[in-house]
Amino acid sequence: MSTTNYPSATPQSQPPKKDFKNLIIGLLAAGFLGTWGYLLYNNNKNEQTHQTDQSQIAKVTDEKGQIQKNFDDALVRLDSLTGNNNKLQTQLTSANSDIAKKKAEIRNILRKDHATAAELNKAKELISELNNKISDLEKQVQDLTNQNTQLTAEKTQLTQDKEKLTQDLQTTTTEKQDLAKKVDVASTLNATNIAITPYHDRKNGKEKITTTAKRVDKLVISFDVNNRIAQSGQTDVYVCITGPDGKQITDQALGSGTFTSREDGDKPYTAKVPVDIEAGKTKSVQFAWKQQSGSDFLKGVYKIEIYHNGFKIGEGTRELKKGGLFS
Repeated sequence: MSTTNYPSATPQSQPPKKDFKNLIIGLLAAGFLGTWGYLLYNNNKNEQTHQTDQSQIAKVTDEKGQIQKNFDDALVRLDSLTGNNNKLQTQLTSANSDIAKKKAEIRNILRKDHATAAELNKAKELISELNNKISDLEKQVQDLTNQNTQLTAEKTQLTQDKEKLTQDLQTTTTEKQDLAKKVDVASTLNATNIAITPYHDRKNGKEKITTTAKRVDKLVISFDVNNRIAQSGQTDVYVCITGPDGKQITDQALGSGTFTSREDGDKPYTAKVPVDIEAGKTKSVQFAWKQQSGSDFLKGVYKIEIYHNGFKIGEGTRELKKGGLFS
């Protein structure tokens, strides 16, 4: 092979021209595939993030709903306590301000559409504090209920005791009245040795017993009284004299009047005789009954009745006769 400076008449061979079309297409395809892959990856990542956000939103929503439910339950407990207990409502005056403040804070948090986790935790704390206060109120209600139950039981017992005391008092009063009646009846005097003696007063001042009616100036009535349980002291004995004509002999000018007998009610008496009684001793009683001036005793039977304490305690009779020619 020779070297010359002259150009060769034979054309020389040139290297083949590179074709970049396929390379560009490949690169474009690779870029497209990479972009598509990235888009798919990014879309998938966004989808996961969205699902995570949705899950978190759902979780927050559920948590908020549970907090709302817990708050509503607390309010129901509070209303049930304060609504039915007036005494507790009065005691709640000092606690109402703090309770109202906590309720307002909880409501403000729950009203927010996008409450943060910190705010929800704050709401939980407030509801817990509210429930603690409600628990204290429940204890107070229970204490008040127990006290009320005890007071009711004590009131019932006191009522029963009062009824028993009233019954006992009524029984005692009745027994006392019965005993007083028995003592009253038992203290009535007994009259014995009843005597009715007609006397004629002579001009010389001496007295003479006579049964002639027109000569009798007075009837001397005597009797003995006694009672073992009668109290010492003065008492009144009533003497009723009935004449032969069946009429009661009375004279207001001489002290006659009326008294109340146990059997006949109001009854006229001829004379009221005061008697000094000594317990357990017999007392002799005597008094004289004279007719008014110018009035003579009638002939016939005179009936004498003696009363004490409304009871008839004795009676006797005396007959005055019509006198003879020289009587």
